[in-house]
Amino acid sequence: MRLSEFWLAVSAEYGEAYGRVLTRDLVLEEIGSRTAEQAIKAGEPVRAIWLALCRATDVPPSRWYGVGQIEPKKQK
Repeated sequence: MRLSEFWLAVSAEYGEAYGRVLTRDLVLEEIGSRTAEQAIKAGEPVRAIWLALCRATDVPPSRWYGVGQIEPKKQK
């Protein structure tokens, strides 16, 4: 996931304004007790940040892949 795809997914899932508030203010324990913006600046993988944000805000797993992202193939 690229950073631009992250911001597109955040905007699509939460709306632009609320998405920016979440990424700035919501502390995500899963990524070192940092906000999404802090984790991005620290160089954390954007995909890991997106998934942590989804889990913390109870986004259904069916929408974890974000806008324009292809769902990974299921393991047999």
